Amino acid sequence: KDLTFDKLNEKIQAYITDPNELLVIKNAYDFANKKHFGQKRLTGEDYVVHPLNVAYILTSIKADFETLSAALLHDVVEDCNVNIDEIKEEFGPNIAFLVDGVTKINKLNFSRDSESTINNQRKILVGLSEDVRVIIIKLADRLNNMQTLFVHSEAKQRKIARETLDILTPIAGRLGINSIKQELEEYCLRYLKPDEYYDIVEKLNASKTERDNSVAKMIDSVSELLNMHGIKHSIKGRSKSIYSIYRKLEKGK
Repeated sequence: KDLTFDKLNEKIQAYITDPNELLVIKNAYDFANKKHFGQKRLTGEDYVVHPLNVAYILTSIKADFETLSAALLHDVVEDCNVNIDEIKEEFGPNIAFLVDGVTKINKLNFSRDSESTINNQRKILVGLSEDVRVIIIKLADRLNNMQTLFVHSEAKQRKIARETLDILTPIAGRLGINSIKQELEEYCLRYLKPDEYYDIVEKLNASKTERDNSVAKMIDSVSELLNMHGIKHSIKGRSKSIYSIYRKLEKGK
């Protein structure tokens, strides 16, 4: 279903309360909406739905207002003939710097000739991002592109999935953004090894309730133990991701 700015705003207001910051985000959306007007994605949606989704993904890691604003604006320089100075004038140097960083990264052509090429490209990517928020926007941008990858040819799906798995997911892992890393890995597996992916999904669906119950039981017993000793705590638990199960199976476990 199409995401609206109101839905995004609701998520943002759960942790950003400064009215000035909220106004900047709203202005960034209005600016992007105006500049992308009439443009469509291959999915048939209005183009602005993409930057909205990128910002929405970033609310899950409580990104700050500058990151969210830059996420909403991240394609206007590349796709709408907007000058970076115009962004600087409207939104200040920090947001312009982030948008410029994402625009530069998007111009890179990745190749996967060898392990050393891949490592170098990761370094170039990190080097281009003097501000780590540039990479974080790029990861969310790629995640939304992976969510709509079905519109492309099989060859392009595989190319993008391979590049994502080799270059971007390790960076997400190093930054500790596991929610985005896991989702990227699962999409990559789905397009690179569809048979294995759907086989695991099928088996997991059959046992999802059992797995969730096991995790809940473990959380309860550890929690009980900590409470007995008066230790303050909060516990999170989840069952293993599809990609990590695939990796274990691949190693013969």
